[in-house]
Amino acid sequence: MKTKTSLTLFDPVLLMPAIKASFAKLSPRVQWRNPVMFVVYIGSILTTLLGLQALQGKGEAPVAFIFAVALWLWFTVLFANFAEALAEGRSKAQAASLRTLKKSTWAKKFQAPAGKVYHGTTWLPEQAENLRKGDVVLVEAKDMIPLDGEVIEGVASVDESAITGESAPVIRESGEEFSAVTGGTRVLSDWLVVRITVNPGESFLDRMISMVEGAKRQKTPNEIALTILLVALTIVFLVVTVTLLPYSIFSVEAAKAGTAVSITALVALLVCLIPTTIGGLLSAVGVAGMSRMMQANVIATSGRAVEAAGDVDVLLLDKTGTITHGNRQATKFLSAPGVSEKQLATFAMQASMADETPEGRSIVALAQKLGFVEALAGEIHAVPFTAQTRMSGVDVQSSDGGTRHLRKGAVDAIRKHIEALGGSMPAEVIRASDEVARRGSTPLAVCEGKTVLGVIELKDIVKAGIKERFVELRRMGIKTIMITGDNKLTAAAIAAEAGVDDFLAEATPEEKLKLIRQYQAEGRLVAMTGDGTNDAPALAQADVAVAMNSGTQAAKEAGNLIDLDSNPTKLLEIVETGKALLMTRGSLTTFSIANDVAKYFAIIPAMFVTTYPQLSALNVMRLASPSSAILSAVIFNALIIVALIPLALKGVKYRPVGAAALLRRNLAIYGVGGLIVPFIGIKAIDLLLVAVHLV
Repeated sequence: MKTKTSLTLFDPVLLMPAIKASFAKLSPRVQWRNPVMFVVYIGSILTTLLGLQALQGKGEAPVAFIFAVALWLWFTVLFANFAEALAEGRSKAQAASLRTLKKSTWAKKFQAPAGKVYHGTTWLPEQAENLRKGDVVLVEAKDMIPLDGEVIEGVASVDESAITGESAPVIRESGEEFSAVTGGTRVLSDWLVVRITVNPGESFLDRMISMVEGAKRQKTPNEIALTILLVALTIVFLVVTVTLLPYSIFSVEAAKAGTAVSITALVALLVCLIPTTIGGLLSAVGVAGMSRMMQANVIATSGRAVEAAGDVDVLLLDKTGTITHGNRQATKFLSAPGVSEKQLATFAMQASMADETPEGRSIVALAQKLGFVEALAGEIHAVPFTAQTRMSGVDVQSSDGGTRHLRKGAVDAIRKHIEALGGSMPAEVIRASDEVARRGSTPLAVCEGKTVLGVIELKDIVKAGIKERFVELRRMGIKTIMITGDNKLTAAAIAAEAGVDDFLAEATPEEKLKLIRQYQAEGRLVAMTGDGTNDAPALAQADVAVAMNSGTQAAKEAGNLIDLDSNPTKLLEIVETGKALLMTRGSLTTFSIANDVAKYFAIIPAMFVTTYPQLSALNVMRLASPSSAILSAVIFNALIIVALIPLALKGVKYRPVGAAALLRRNLAIYGVGGLIVPFIGIKAIDLLLVAVHLV
């Protein structure tokens, strides 16, 4: 897929279909969707009819002049169609590359009665298109995963390069964080038992294909607002142009000199004055925005999400995996008074024997490294971690009937646990946990029954360069908030090291949702990234919700952007892309409106100079003749669309500057450029027309 997204702007693979689509889009049913270009379309038809009338000797102007204007008006429409078709072609090329992944796949379906264990049972062959949501399949090494699903047994290495473009395989296993698998990916080693979570035609791959089909996208709110502005300007210029005809007739009769302005000239004036440049490129900019997201390996479910990213002013980011590297590692055992380090390490290791999380495995590894290993004797019952208890461990029933209760977890959770049993937390343990937290590490308390044994220090490392990224966001006026389940002291230390503006510690799904709604009530636009089912409510509430491809199905369905690389820091790039999209649209609008000044000096004197010779003073470009002036302006108006297609598709390069500085830059480059370029362009075209004797 990487090769498809790296197609050059005018690659022949895209160019020829775009040229054909430019003519196919001449249908009135297509043209009326763009009000500005629809006016040009009607003007093209009208001048063509006037040219045919002139061929019969009843023309209002020379035949060559009318047909020349008509021809360039048609070119203006075609160039606008070409820009949109080229942008759509890039999206369709991406969709076509995804369709090649859809193959008829045979799956090994579980057929046994409900309640039977999956491992070691019999599996029957079944085609992927016959599978349904809820079916269970076995996927072994070298097998293709038939449809999207959730791993319920097994651990395997999966090649997702066909979807993400990344060559490194990923590990998928049962559990909350890395259990989601995507249809069309391949298992490289071991095996997985997968519960299908979609029906055929509803898979992530199917949705990806429909998402990248730019032609089906909906207009964003900003795009709708800009369209309304363009329509308003078009109506104003239409009214002005229409009133010029009776004014011209009256002026000729009053002055008894000159000739009335022709309808062809009025059409040319209207087309040149209405914002045809941005009108012709507006759709291309919108489609290209979604295409640029796809090139960044992010699927946008709608253009609205990309657009909203440009207006975001609050960013909510998970700490683990986004701000820090994640997978906190146990680095130190801090024992309570009267407890040896060996005793604490041994009990901590035993409490972690059933814990398959990276943190739990690191505790076992540290104890083994220190040589504090002691096997558990008796019947062991694992106590899993839950969001409510915020601790885990084991219950060990010995042969004499006694039971040991080993627990490890958040310090405040262990404190509540032992106090409920009649115990108390030693002050030395509280001080040790506070010191660990102030260092930016995470303290875990360990207890046996109601006796606290000490604290484990888990260290989390802030990613290199992340602080500088947050500085850039702050310059853009975006507030950054770190979301973490850690205690407040730990969260404060990490937040200070990372340079975020604020943090939410000990965050629950309800608190995340409440925080987002609070900012939205203040009129702020909120972006968030997440990958778990517990993130789904907040993702659904956020204005820009980036779900990880490696996350759960619930998270992906709640998000409006899906990061195929599962890189939480991609949220920063998404915001930059959204802002670049807004800057591109604003730059083109500024340039288009500024263009009108030169066209006034070209066309207005040409239309009325025979009646009012004094208007020749406004011919500052010294254009050869009225016909040459009008035709030069029309030709420039068409060619400038072609010249700006690369800018519309690639976008204006984003720079992290404030709104005032951005406005000054826009006016300096695209405002001043929009004033100067038409004077040079129209004069050059006029000289060329005279040189080849076309006027």
